[in-house]
Amino acid sequence: MSAPIRIGVIGCADIALRRMLPAFEDCPDLEIAAVASRDRDKAEAAAKRFGCEPVHGYAELLQLDGVDAVYVPLPAALHAEWVDAALDAGKHVLAEKPLSTDRERTERLLAKAGGLGLALMENVMFVHHTRHEAVRRLVADGAIGELRSFHGVFAIPAPPDGDIRYSAELGGGALADIGVYPLRGALHFLGPESEVVGAQLTTGRGREVETAGAVLLRTPTGATAQLTFGMDHAYRSAYELWGSRGRITVDRAFTPPADQVPVIGLHRGLDSEEIRLEPCDQVAATVEAFVVAVRAGSAPGRDTLRQAELLDEVRRSSTEHAAPPRGPGARG
Repeated sequence: MSAPIRIGVIGCADIALRRMLPAFEDCPDLEIAAVASRDRDKAEAAAKRFGCEPVHGYAELLQLDGVDAVYVPLPAALHAEWVDAALDAGKHVLAEKPLSTDRERTERLLAKAGGLGLALMENVMFVHHTRHEAVRRLVADGAIGELRSFHGVFAIPAPPDGDIRYSAELGGGALADIGVYPLRGALHFLGPESEVVGAQLTTGRGREVETAGAVLLRTPTGATAQLTFGMDHAYRSAYELWGSRGRITVDRAFTPPADQVPVIGLHRGLDSEEIRLEPCDQVAATVEAFVVAVRAGSAPGRDTLRQAELLDEVRRSSTEHAAPPRGPGARG
C-alpha cells in the first residue's frame, strides 16, 4: 500500500478547523503534518488538537520537506498568491473556492500545476455527493424528457459584521462565496457551453461588496438556467431540473449534513415520487477525490476554469446593465 499523503494546512480558518481537518484526520490515506498560522498561538492550538506540527508563518510551512500537499483555506484574495507559492515548492494543492479572483489567474495556476505534474483541486464539495450523479443518470435516462431549464438557489442569513465576506480587499462578496454553488450546479447539469445572458448584483446598505444576485444562463440548444443567491436571506439551498415531460427537485442541495438521507423528487404529470439514497459525507468524498488526484499527479480543471470565466462574465454583465442610481425625486 502507498504511504499516507502528508498534508499541511495554510491558515486556521473556521472551515479548516470545523470541517476539513477532521475529514483529513479520518482519511486513512492522509496524515496531517502541520498547521500554519501568522498567529503563533492559533497554530499551536490547532496543532495540539490534531496532533501535528505547529508552524508560525505560511512560507515556513512550504519549506517543510515532510509535506506533500497543502490545503489553502485563506480569504479568496490570497488564494492565488499561496497556491502559486505552494506549486513552486512542489506541493499538491487543495484550495478553497474560488481558486482565484479572476479567470486569467485561475488559468495560469491550472496550467502551471499541469506542467509540474501536480494536482491542483478547487474545494467545491457538493459535486462529489452521490445524489447529483444519481440526478444526472435520471436525466440521461430520459426520466423528465428533454432538459429545458435549471433553477438553482442558495442563500444564507447575514453573517455578522466584520465577517471577511464583507471585505472587498479580501475578495469577499456573495457571488464567489454563495453564488458559485448554483452557478457550478448549472455547469454540472447543462455543461460548459452555458453562457451569461444577464445578471444583477445587489450591494446591501452599508456594504462594500454585493450581498445578493441573480443570473440567467443559456446553452446553444436553448436550455436556460435561472440562479438566485444571497447572504442576507432566510436559508435556502435547492435546485430544480425541468424537462419536457417532468421535473426533478432537490432540497438541501449544496451543503447537506453527512447523516442526512438524500432525497430526489421526481414529478411527472400528477405523479410524484421520492427517491431515497444512502447518506453521503460530501466532505469525506471530496478528500478522497483529492487523494486520487494527488496519486495521479493531476486533477480535472475544466469546470474550475469555466466557472472562473462565468464568474467574470457575471461581473461584466452586471456592470454593463446596472441601472443608474435614482435620486429622491426620480420618477418612473
